[in-house]
Amino acid sequence: PGTHHQRCWLHKTANVLNKVPKSVQPGMKTALREIYLAPTRAQAEVAVDLFEDAYVARYPKAVECVRKDQRALLAFFDWPAEHWIHLRTTNPIESVFATVRHRTVRTKGSLSPTTARLMVFKLVMAAAKSWRRLMGENQLPKVVAGVRFKDGTEVIPMPTNSAA
Repeated sequence: PGTHHQRCWLHKTANVLNKVPKSVQPGMKTALREIYLAPTRAQAEVAVDLFEDAYVARYPKAVECVRKDQRALLAFFDWPAEHWIHLRTTNPIESVFATVRHRTVRTKGSLSPTTARLMVFKLVMAAAKSWRRLMGENQLPKVVAGVRFKDGTEVIPMPTNSAA
């Protein structure tokens, strides 16, 4: 229940741009980039407001597409800044599974459950050779331990002073 949901900016951008004419897409893509590349959540929210002001009159469906998922689109701000580049998109994960899906569809019907698992394992192992290392891996123990982050920076709780 406490899981954070992060929407993929690559796919959201494509969905939003599909709702407007091609002539508007370059400017709108730049405005969307201003949102997800903002250094803080507050600046990203201001960028969303500016996006809405600029496009709501002519392209309300595009603005609604961003507004309805705003919370999930900006969830990455609650994690270390070094991880943001990995959290904003699901494309690297999907490209691995696209290869697996392609191979399993091509060999449909000729695989037993055991050979299918072996083929998937080998495809993922081959794909893993091209994966890049996680940026900010030194932050992982903090993330696992439940340390809170705000705008990519660790939140250090202030000790309470009690006079006795």
